[in-house]
Amino acid sequence: MKRILIQKEIEQRISGFEYGEVFGPKDFIDISSPKSASKALSRICENKEIIKITQGLYYKPKYSNLINEYVAPKITVIAEAIAKKYNWTIAPSGETALNMFHLSTQVPNVYEYVSSGPYKEYNINGFKIIFKRVKQREINNLNTLTITLIQALRAKGKENITNEDLNILQKSFPEIIYTVIET
Repeated sequence: MKRILIQKEIEQRISGFEYGEVFGPKDFIDISSPKSASKALSRICENKEIIKITQGLYYKPKYSNLINEYVAPKITVIAEAIAKKYNWTIAPSGETALNMFHLSTQVPNVYEYVSSGPYKEYNINGFKIIFKRVKQREINNLNTLTITLIQALRAKGKENITNEDLNILQKSFPEIIYTVIET
């Protein structure tokens, strides 16, 4: 009986989620233990109400009439959910950061993140997500935007930063661009 009540409560919460939202057992600890929530999520997944991404992560699917299938969640949302699952601090790096700031037209099929956690790779929906451990001082006391900007500039290389790049960044982030460039 308690199992059914837990599952109903979790289903109720999921019904309020946005389509494409990624979640795991930790998101329901106010309802039940992570182990019970995990079992409930597996049962809900069997009913096709949610879709499993990887161990311990699910999403509320959104159906696209244009392509006649469910649309996978954004890779950035998946990466953030993985970080949340393990209590990591992350920020985009490499080509991922460059693309985010429009400093590269290349759309990455490998999404790189600096992380407070261990080095880890995931293959999800044909994409690779890589978390690279960095020293705590590189990510402590900085917001994600600042960390990502620093990573983008590192990926670009100081000698390859053009006036056009600076103009793009200045328009989007006037308050932080010169502080980061000078450090």
